[in-house]
Amino acid sequence: MGKLSTAGWVAHNLGLSACLGGLLFGKLALNPNLEVLSDRSDRGKLLNTTWNRYNAVNAASLGTAAATWFVGRAGISGDVIDDEARGYVLAKDVLFIASALSGLASIIAGRRLTSQAPEGAVPIESGTEPAAETPEEAAGLLRTVNQLSNLNIGLIAAIIAVTTILSQKAGQSTRWSLASRFLP
Repeated sequence: MGKLSTAGWVAHNLGLSACLGGLLFGKLALNPNLEVLSDRSDRGKLLNTTWNRYNAVNAASLGTAAATWFVGRAGISGDVIDDEARGYVLAKDVLFIASALSGLASIIAGRRLTSQAPEGAVPIESGTEPAAETPEEAAGLLRTVNQLSNLNIGLIAAIIAVTTILSQKAGQSTRWSLASRFLP
């Protein structure tokens, strides 16, 4: 396999890793630990500021992974490996589209949540739970963002799983071994 193809594959995997890692960090470390701040409005401010900043990283990471996938995929459909691989390639296409759409919807809902109070200081109990004093619209947006980010975690994990399966199938394919010698 050529240097350009290898660099593309590395960028693809790093993009997926940064995207999944950031989402998991937020869900497992940031969101549940906002209670260290006693002021619920400060919790919302920190949550919204942090997620809105990381959204740029997430978008760039997923964009890099998707761009390298679709550029490489334009020349190779999976048929060169076997018929089963073709199905995985199509599944990965769908997963990328779904992830991009759910990620975009989450960013839009997060921005709307931030706009519900000056500097995003919407009172919250935790990163996943509205406080009793959270306005109804903001509480709904917080729940929406969390549902979308849960979906996105699943989609990115599925993309990584399909990528692994395709990589293993390619490694076992004589046809792929021959075809990959001609990649840039």
